[in-house]
Amino acid sequence: MVHNRGKWFLHIGITKEVPDFEQQGNPQIVGIDRGLRFLATAFDSKGETLFFDGKKILHKRKKFLEIRRQLQSKGTTSAKRKLNQLAQRENRWMTDINHRIAKTLVVAYGSHTLFVLEDLTNVTFNTDDLPKALRNSHRSWSFFQLESFLTYKAQAIQSKVVKVDPAFTSQRCPKCGLVEKANRHHETHEYRCKQCQYRCNDDRLGAMNIEMLGQDWLSGVKHPKIKKLTTAG
Repeated sequence: MVHNRGKWFLHIGITKEVPDFEQQGNPQIVGIDRGLRFLATAFDSKGETLFFDGKKILHKRKKFLEIRRQLQSKGTTSAKRKLNQLAQRENRWMTDINHRIAKTLVVAYGSHTLFVLEDLTNVTFNTDDLPKALRNSHRSWSFFQLESFLTYKAQAIQSKVVKVDPAFTSQRCPKCGLVEKANRHHETHEYRCKQCQYRCNDDRLGAMNIEMLGQDWLSGVKHPKIKKLTTAG
């Protein structure tokens, strides 16, 4: 039982049995790149891309930050109470965003889908193109919460989430296989391969490479990883 704003809510936990994900039968593979400019970019085995724009999210987080700093500067008991309320409000908002993204993904791709994510443990994001006030957003945005939500929602529809090594997913050309850090241009959010001239949005490119690692996992590779090639392979 939870009492909130004059209302009582009853939370009831249930257990539902669902069939396990089947690797056979040519399941759909969806690579998902997570970030700040786009909270998620999904690339599927049909070659289609789904973007979740994060610009409005960053704008609202900046407002939360400004209010937080104003309250912190006051230092009063009332301000501290409001800070706690603000933190709870922001957490509820973030949770709702992640729930909606996860739900959109499972509805868009349906059952028998392999969702592939990067293992972001100890990984940080490039924030050079963000306002200084938001440079630390990558540390506090709940990417792992999105991963958790997507995992259980996928299981409920006989789909699966797997994590792969994030190394070079933003540097590998999906056409010729060249891995070159300089090919990614953060200022324009574009990837341009100097070897085969392939051009692509950098977030989409990351999702493409993650989807490719999902193909490797499905074919039996236990720990899929991109190998650094300095020439086409």
